[in-house]
Amino acid sequence: MNATVSSPERRRLRGGGLPVEGTSFVGRRQEVADVKRMLSGARMVTLTGAGGVGKTRLAAHVAGDVRRAFPDGVWLVELAELATPELLVQTLTEVLEIRALSARPQLEAVVEHLRDKRALVVLDNCEHLLPACAMITERLLRSAPGLRILVTSRQPLGVSCERMLPVPALADSDAVRLFTERARAVLPDFAVTVDNREAVERICRRLDGIPLAIELAAVRLRVLSAQQLLDRLDDRFRLLTGGSRAALPRHQTLRALIDWSYGLCGDQERLLWARASVFSGGLDLEAAERVCAGDGVRREEIADLVSALMDKSILVREEHPTGVRYRMLETIRQFGQDRLRESGTERELRRRYRDYYRWLAAEGRERVFGASQVAWATRLKVEHPNLRAALEHCFADPREVRTGLDMAGDLLYHWITSYYLGEGRRLLDRGLATATEPSEVRARALWVDSWLAIVQADIASAERMLEESRVLGERLGLPSVRAYVALFSGMIAMHRREAESAVALYEEAVDLHRAAEDPVGLALALIRLSLAHSFRGDLPRAISLGEECLRLCDAHEESSHRAWAMMALGIAVWSQGHNHRAALLEKESLRFNRSLGDPLGMGLNLEALAWIAAGEGRYQRAASLLGVLQTLWKAIGAPLSGYGLAGYHDRCTARTRQALGESAFRAALTKGAELLFETALEYALRDSEPVDEPVDRVARHTPLTRRETEIAQLVAEGRSNKDIAASLTIAQRTAEGHIEHILTKLGFHSRTEIADWMRERSRTG
Repeated sequence: MNATVSSPERRRLRGGGLPVEGTSFVGRRQEVADVKRMLSGARMVTLTGAGGVGKTRLAAHVAGDVRRAFPDGVWLVELAELATPELLVQTLTEVLEIRALSARPQLEAVVEHLRDKRALVVLDNCEHLLPACAMITERLLRSAPGLRILVTSRQPLGVSCERMLPVPALADSDAVRLFTERARAVLPDFAVTVDNREAVERICRRLDGIPLAIELAAVRLRVLSAQQLLDRLDDRFRLLTGGSRAALPRHQTLRALIDWSYGLCGDQERLLWARASVFSGGLDLEAAERVCAGDGVRREEIADLVSALMDKSILVREEHPTGVRYRMLETIRQFGQDRLRESGTERELRRRYRDYYRWLAAEGRERVFGASQVAWATRLKVEHPNLRAALEHCFADPREVRTGLDMAGDLLYHWITSYYLGEGRRLLDRGLATATEPSEVRARALWVDSWLAIVQADIASAERMLEESRVLGERLGLPSVRAYVALFSGMIAMHRREAESAVALYEEAVDLHRAAEDPVGLALALIRLSLAHSFRGDLPRAISLGEECLRLCDAHEESSHRAWAMMALGIAVWSQGHNHRAALLEKESLRFNRSLGDPLGMGLNLEALAWIAAGEGRYQRAASLLGVLQTLWKAIGAPLSGYGLAGYHDRCTARTRQALGESAFRAALTKGAELLFETALEYALRDSEPVDEPVDRVARHTPLTRRETEIAQLVAEGRSNKDIAASLTIAQRTAEGHIEHILTKLGFHSRTEIADWMRERSRTG
């Protein structure tokens, strides 16, 4: 079974995969219009410019404006923190929420996912991954005709279909407006007056209209007047440029301002800035205390120092389900890393960083079965960039590979989530290829890796790893290793429909795990043994094992293994003909698997609910659920045969097709396959017949009045305001007012968006 949680925690989302704009978007009216125009005619648009000029903010704002034109989603893929090109495709699968568990290359899964979709992908900060980004964008654009790609980079990717737009600095008036709005964040009563206008305008000019520089400077108004800020800014820049303002390129201006911010920090604040730069994807207070304290900074001082760096806009506060976290803008983080290297303490800081995340992984393993399981799984997901960086640190040093392999083994339940299985397997393979000496760490890593291989249907590799793990377990006297080898060998037997062999192996695993007092392995073995007995037709035994597993989970206040036990018990109860109880068990299990985002668990629940519906003669419902499953199993690439349940699926499909007839069966199957996954889950959890809601990419229920709908249709036909007024015998000003109301209600900014929306509604019925 899989203990998983919801999609990787990112900043709060809007419109699919875009961060909420935490502050107002200022200016850029012409650039916004230019990007929209270019996107309407080009497959790929690249925004270029110096660091801090606002490329990311412009791209995210435009993407939010045009999201209605992309019914399959708008997704922001942040690349600044990626250290190597190899992580690019992995990051794409995470952001796009592709549940690709098969062993095929991840890029193929991304291509397949986007092939028939009308979507916009924003690749942010590509400059350090140019060759990889160029290769991947060309491949995606060739394969997905409905895809548009918006790129931000300090230089173009060099792709044939690429259109480029250099992002300029803000115009003088917009720069002053941005400074004013950001200043009000620290001084709510701040205003540009006759007395300070000249100073504010000169500040913005000295900063060349660079948004990041302006935002950093505005924070200083907490302690300085505008004139004092200008005086210090001028002095600092003269020092850094040898007194020649003419020789002040934008990137040097930004660096100068960050360096000036660094100079305004106290010694301890500088230390924390440099040390916190070691983190990828942010940090929380505990991590800061564990990694950054010492050598001039006491642990009890960290909280106050974090607050001070927040006041100076060096750290940005974010709310997460796991609590408050802090992050740095990438430019500021890189500056901190330079200071860390100069200090001569980088090696020691990275060792402490590695040790902390090594501890976090081990603690997560200890919490995998109990009341805190979900909270820890969520925490590990939030910390994934740091876990990845710590593992890379281990595998880059031959002396630390064994530590990395042990850590990767601890993260088994983290890997086997929706997005990290392929990455986990690659890391385990990498560690196993280097740390070849016989050891308990290697023996465990082999059976951990074998489970990932089984989920990917790479049975040959799984068998090879299990055999070596078995030999090591026997040689080193490790009964726990033997128990897991028996368990996963049973899964391979079930994959081959060798039920008798599987039962014998599962029973061996149950005995060994029980003797070792290992509740995790025991729960896994009981669930698999229950499914195997259902396959054999020994339903009383299957039910008894499922109920035993439920008692075990309840005793430990465990939830995710309990959901899988309910799934197995539901199948056995259904096989006995108790459809109502079986449906209740499967739905309760589905609700929990849904809350965790466990695709395999949800898939098995949906399978059982389809079989139950067919057994009750509710063939439309069964066919619709089979359509949902058709899409799900294709997406995750996990074979149902590994659970010994493929026969049930085949019989349900044949029975439903015969009852409905080929045409009606195909129609219901297609309707289910086209459902958005969340809509499909809602349908599965209720009992309506068949799929009640239409399958829309745009909502059927419009917020527009009848007159507004009529006018929107005329807009879609390309009519001018004058033509619309004449056609409806109303004043032109009245027509214009209606169109403004339509734009406001739908959150649009142009007539083109109204036209696209109406055409989409017409096409989807």
